[in-house]
Amino acid sequence: MRVSQLLGERYKERAFEIESQNLMTRGGYIKQVGNGIYSLFMPAKRIARKIENIIREEMDAIGGQEVLFPVVMPASLWQKSGRFESVGSELLRFKDRSGADMVLGMTHEEAAVHLASNVAGTYQKYPFMIYQIQTKFRDEPRARGGLIRVREFTMKDAYSFHTSKEDLERYYELCFHAYERIFARCGIPEVIAVKSDSGMMGGKVSHEFMLLADIGEDTLALCPHCGYRANMEAADCIVDELDDEPEAPLTLVETFEHKTIEEVCRFLKAPAEKSCKAVVYQRNADDSYVVVFIRGDIEVNETKLRNYLKSEIHPAIELESHELCAGNIGPVGLAKSVTAVFDRSLLSRKNLVCGANREGYHYSGMNLLRDVGKVETVDVGKAMEGGICPDCKKHGITIKNGVEVGNIFQLGTRYTEAMEMQYDAADGSRQYPIMGCYGIGVGRLMASVCEAKHDDYGPIWPMSIAPWQVHICALRVDDPRVKEEAERLYLELTSAGVETIIDDRAVSAGFMFSDADLLGVPLRVIISPKTLARNAYELASRDKSIKRDIAPDTAVGELKALIESMITR
Repeated sequence: MRVSQLLGERYKERAFEIESQNLMTRGGYIKQVGNGIYSLFMPAKRIARKIENIIREEMDAIGGQEVLFPVVMPASLWQKSGRFESVGSELLRFKDRSGADMVLGMTHEEAAVHLASNVAGTYQKYPFMIYQIQTKFRDEPRARGGLIRVREFTMKDAYSFHTSKEDLERYYELCFHAYERIFARCGIPEVIAVKSDSGMMGGKVSHEFMLLADIGEDTLALCPHCGYRANMEAADCIVDELDDEPEAPLTLVETFEHKTIEEVCRFLKAPAEKSCKAVVYQRNADDSYVVVFIRGDIEVNETKLRNYLKSEIHPAIELESHELCAGNIGPVGLAKSVTAVFDRSLLSRKNLVCGANREGYHYSGMNLLRDVGKVETVDVGKAMEGGICPDCKKHGITIKNGVEVGNIFQLGTRYTEAMEMQYDAADGSRQYPIMGCYGIGVGRLMASVCEAKHDDYGPIWPMSIAPWQVHICALRVDDPRVKEEAERLYLELTSAGVETIIDDRAVSAGFMFSDADLLGVPLRVIISPKTLARNAYELASRDKSIKRDIAPDTAVGELKALIESMITR
């Protein structure tokens, strides 16, 4: 490829705060079409194709069969699984010209079951895995960060089918390690796997693969002692054990206009961890009230709460019309018409401050078991910095941000049962196949590599996914010898199968090098009157680890050997 013919402009001015979006926009990789919708220029398309090929190789290596599902599906498939009604506005629904309900695919569990139904009717066909690399659309409400969070995206999604939970677990482990190889080959071996919440996908076991980054929207709980890792949505919240102070009596205290937990604790000179706060929600289905009682220094994890209630919820909008005393809600004497959820953190403290369900009053000395009774306690709290690790039981949980670059789920029989897919088992009975699901976003992975591998001047693409392997910079292309040598090397490298781009423009060295930095090609060969005067080309790597002369006669061989050594396999 010649830079003089390459479509897309590169420029110096900073475009966005998120570095990958900034560099990929300035470098002529992407162009926004609409909110969360992008076109890819040639450099980005070449990177995406290489990522896709790495994914294909690793999926094929564990027995995957590549297929292709439709982008548009009849709503009947999703109605059968129950997700047509349960998934929110992220799923784009529309009618075709005949008035039939249709959906634009955001994931393809239903299509995978439909494809496998009736063609995998006997246990002898199992196990198997099918996968695709396909365009999807999710009407994401918070598109941001260029390709980090988009509405239209290319994704590899795979679906495995098994006759036993043990076989699913075996294959899940295979796919787990295949993902580790994919991320290492793409240049970010530092990606970590964390336990996650399955969300709308279903299933009880799931992991997300995370690249730790300040710009990440996912919050992770990590233990430096034993390696425990979990997404905040799934991380256990464990607080100090029971304290040993003597029990105080439940005492009604006038707190006047003080209502928030901060105001009340300050007024009563009590630390937040010695209080019980009430957080009020309503179920989406019927607007019925749910009050969560939790220790005052802990935030409610709404994902855990939804999973416990098996219901979508939203923060309460209006309390005045109900039997709840806003700002003074407590567990003692709570109205029977509301659902009370008690977080297990309340069991670890005695003598708590809480609302008295009476305007202007709170209680001190509250003890949950004594004053409310034996109630079910559940974990609906967010893990805390410095909290107790659920595995090794040591203090020191750290909270970090991460970008999700892949996920895997053990789905079980949720979809096969809903869609009535069965097979003939070895004992002659009819059984539902057990499923696993495995996804990687191609564009997000590309942007994540850029986020992890860049300097102030541009991306530093790993050799395995770089848009080109060698970038020839012909300085003073008006010099006949420079032009001749640059063209000769370009043709020889291209003939030898080396992916090469040549900057053949009559521009200044600074302008040329600035563009080269934004293109991020791993190896750069500079040919100029100065280098030719010493009968050499100058070789430099984009990461600045290499800078030396190479002889023109041996340049092709040296570059090929260097490229081979820089590819992670």
